[in-house]
Amino acid sequence: MRLRTAKDRLKIEHSIIDGLRAILEELLAANPEIRSVIPGVIRPVRDAKGKVKIRVTVPTQNGWKAIALSAGARQEVFISTGLTKEGIEAALRRAGAVLE
Repeated sequence: MRLRTAKDRLKIEHSIIDGLRAILEELLAANPEIRSVIPGVIRPVRDAKGKVKIRVTVPTQNGWKAIALSAGARQEVFISTGLTKEGIEAALRRAGAVLE
């Protein structure tokens, strides 16, 4: 299955929760060391209200996994990069994300 792309680095296989796409696009525009961002499956949750909140959770083979919460939903986000956890959290803050 081929993934649709936005500017070659934001891979879109699923829809993206409200408010997250702008943050991801800003993250990619300001950080050339991030190879790609792949939003994952969206699941409903009760405690996701207000602005988009992002939590960087675990390292993956080629980067980091994060969880984004907004509008009653949570979405996994896979970030392919060589940055450390602190580096990716700082980049997300600069892109306008609220970290959890």
